[in-house]
Amino acid sequence: MRFMLIRHADEATEAGVMPSRELAQAMIDYHEEMGRHLKILGGDGLHPSRRGKRISFPDGKPLIVDGPFAETKELIAGYTLVEAGDWDEVMAWAVRWPCILEEANVTLEVRQVYELEDFGEVFTGELKEQAERVMKSE
Repeated sequence: MRFMLIRHADEATEAGVMPSRELAQAMIDYHEEMGRHLKILGGDGLHPSRRGKRISFPDGKPLIVDGPFAETKELIAGYTLVEAGDWDEVMAWAVRWPCILEEANVTLEVRQVYELEDFGEVFTGELKEQAERVMKSE
């Protein structure tokens, strides 16, 4: 099962404040130890929303809005994608997130990632094969 640990944005991440050396070391140590128990599939920090864009499709037509975006609590500052056996396993690691200094009030969200099999008959036959080919081309 794949899970995404989503680190929500806050005023500091939206301001582009870089982590302290101590926090950077704690995050690397955390991920290194987690990687001994869970398979880490990816993860990155994201630039502040002022450097982003949103695309909505009212009536099917693209509408592009430049950042920044007002609702900081709904923004994502980074993520870690892991493979774990079950919810208990991933939650055991989520609660160990390094909360030091500027990270003391961080909010994480953990979400399970859909697998093709979760969609039942939607992804079968040629469509499933095509989807698998597309995903492997990364």
